[in-house]
Amino acid sequence: VQLQASGGGLVQAGGSLKLSCAASGSIVSLDVAGWYRQAPGKEREMVAGITGGGSTNYADSVKGRFTISRDNAKNLVYLQMNSLKPEDTAVYYCNAEVTTGWRRHGNYWGQGTLVTVSS
Repeated sequence: VQLQASGGGLVQAGGSLKLSCAASGSIVSLDVAGWYRQAPGKEREMVAGITGGGSTNYADSVKGRFTISRDNAKNLVYLQMNSLKPEDTAVYYCNAEVTTGWRRHGNYWGQGTLVTVSS
């Protein structure tokens, strides 16, 4: 199983970006998924999570600005980021619990995509 994150880039403060995470491989189902980020010199933190049924949760710092969503048919997870701030600058990683077979599942990380927000 591989997770491929994309969509990062350079944007001005107040702008928007949409990140995508594509899961590929021997996947029966993509279960709980989430986006994390790690800024320089800081620990990795959870940004947003979504269950297989679509329930979501967000870090307080991004509530009202970021939206996580998923396309179960295509094994895709998205993060729409609006009203971006310089403090959102970080490498963003997707993470997912994946069922790969009968009673077989694992936790996987994407490679990260850099988001830079200029002031």
